[in-house]
Amino acid sequence: MRERKMDALQWRILPVLTLIASFLLFFYFQYPSQQYPKNCSLLPFQHYWIASKRIVTPQGVISGAVEIKDGKIASIVKEEEKHGKIKSENVIDYGEAVVMPGLIDVHAHLDDPGRAEWEGFPSGTKAAAAGGITTLVDMPLNSDPSTVSRETLELKIKAAESRIYVDVGFWGGLVPENAFNASALEDLLDAGVLGLKSFMCPSGINDFPMTNASHIKEGLSVLAKYRRPLLVHAEKEQELESNLGVEDGSNNPRSYSTYLKTRPPSWEEAAIKDLLTLTKDTRIGGPAEGAHLHIVHLSDSRSSLDLIKEAKSGGDSLTVETCPHYLAFSAEEIPDGDTRFKCSPPIRDAANKEKLWEALLEGHVDMLSSDHSPTMPELKLLDGGDFLKAWGGISSLQFVLPVTWSYGQKYGVTLQQLALWWSERPARLAGQKLKGAIAVGNHADIVVWDPDVEFDLDDEFPMHVKHPGISAYLGTKLSGRVAATFVRGNLVFEEGKHAPAVCGVPILAS
Repeated sequence: MRERKMDALQWRILPVLTLIASFLLFFYFQYPSQQYPKNCSLLPFQHYWIASKRIVTPQGVISGAVEIKDGKIASIVKEEEKHGKIKSENVIDYGEAVVMPGLIDVHAHLDDPGRAEWEGFPSGTKAAAAGGITTLVDMPLNSDPSTVSRETLELKIKAAESRIYVDVGFWGGLVPENAFNASALEDLLDAGVLGLKSFMCPSGINDFPMTNASHIKEGLSVLAKYRRPLLVHAEKEQELESNLGVEDGSNNPRSYSTYLKTRPPSWEEAAIKDLLTLTKDTRIGGPAEGAHLHIVHLSDSRSSLDLIKEAKSGGDSLTVETCPHYLAFSAEEIPDGDTRFKCSPPIRDAANKEKLWEALLEGHVDMLSSDHSPTMPELKLLDGGDFLKAWGGISSLQFVLPVTWSYGQKYGVTLQQLALWWSERPARLAGQKLKGAIAVGNHADIVVWDPDVEFDLDDEFPMHVKHPGISAYLGTKLSGRVAATFVRGNLVFEEGKHAPAVCGVPILAS
C-alpha cells in the first residue's frame, strides 16, 4: 500500500517538475546568466568603462564614457561629467573611434543544422562579430529541416548552443502545412520563435513551399494574439513577356540582363498589392490588430514603394527593409558571368538604386538587413557563369557596416541614421527591448569602429564566412573598419582576434 501511495505521488509530482524544468530552461534563454564560459571575453573583467569622443546614443552623438557592469549598460556620462563619476580603473579609451549600438541583422541564413557546409553557426557568427553585428535573427529556411514546428526549432536551438559568438534569435516558417492549423502555429510561437516568415513565390527549398494570401491572412490572425511580426518575401510570379531575347539572340544565360528579365518589378508589385488587401486588418480596431507585416529585401523602388507608402499613411502596421547590395550595386555594372551578384529579388538599374537611397533617407524604407544567403562555391557556378541556373544569394554578413557607410557617404548618411537602420528599428521588429540602443539598462551590445580607415576587400583581408570567394564585395575598397565588438559586455572581437570561447546565447520570445 505504501508503494502504491508513493507511485501515485510520483505521478502527481512529475508533471509539476516537468513544468518547472521547462520554465527554467525558457528563463535561461530569455535572461541568460552572466556566468559565461571561461575565456569567452578578451577582457579579464566584467566592470569597466568605454570612453570615446563619438558615442552614438538615442539623444545624439556625445563625447564621454559608457559604464558596463555584468553585461549591461550601468551608466552614461558626458565628457564634462566624467570627473569623479568614473570609479573604476578599468577604462578603455577608443579616442576618436565611433562607439555605437551593435548591429542587429534580422535577415540572415546560417544554414544550420543540415547545410552547415554552406555556412553554419560558428563561421556565420564569427563573421557577424567581426562586422560589428551583435545579434542575428536566423531565417527558417536553407537549414535542413526548415524551422516550421516546435520540433524543428528545438533542432535549431540545439545546433546553436555553445557554437555562437553573438546572440541569435529565430524566425519560424509559415507554410501551407501549418497555415490553417492554429494550434500548430501557436505551438511554434510558444516555443520561442520571434515571428514568422513566408514566401509568395517558390523558395527553392523543397520543405518550404510558397504561401498565398489565404495562408498569410490566417498567419496574421494567429500572430495578432502574440503581437509578433510576419515577414514576407514579396514576389508573385506573373506571366513574362513572350520574347525574353530569344529572337534577337540576347538571352545569353551568362548575361545579367537575361536573369533580370526573369524577375521583373511587376512580381514585387503584384505580391505587395495582395499583401495590402490583408494589412488593413492590422489597423487599430481591425481583426488582426497586434499583428505586424514586414516586407523583406525590397528591390523595386518605384510602384511597389508607392503602394507601401499609401498603406502606411492609412494606418497599416507595416514596415519594409532593403539590403546593402541593392544600395551598392546596379544592374549595368554587373559583369557577364559573375554569378556572385545573383539574388532574388534581383539588383536593378542605377535609377532604381537612387530611388531606394531616397526612400531610405526619407524614412519610407524602415531598416536594413544583410539577407546573407551563402552556399557552396560550386552551386554559384562561378566557372560557367550561368545566371539562370546558379544559386541566388549574396554573401555579405561581415561587411554590411562598412558597405552602408562607404556607399552612404555620397548621400550624407549620419552615424545616427546608421544606428536607426541597423540597431534601433531591427530591435523593435524582433521584440528586443533591451537591445538596439546605448541606453542605461540595455544589454552592453556595442560596436567600436573607425569611419576613416580604408581597406581593400581582397584575398588578404581576414574574412570569417565559410566561403569568402563567393562574396560580391570582393575587390572593392571600403571605409569603416570594425575595431571591437562587445556582446552583453563580453569583448568577443578586437583587431582581428576573436575570444577563445563563445559567449552568444539563443534568444527566444517570451
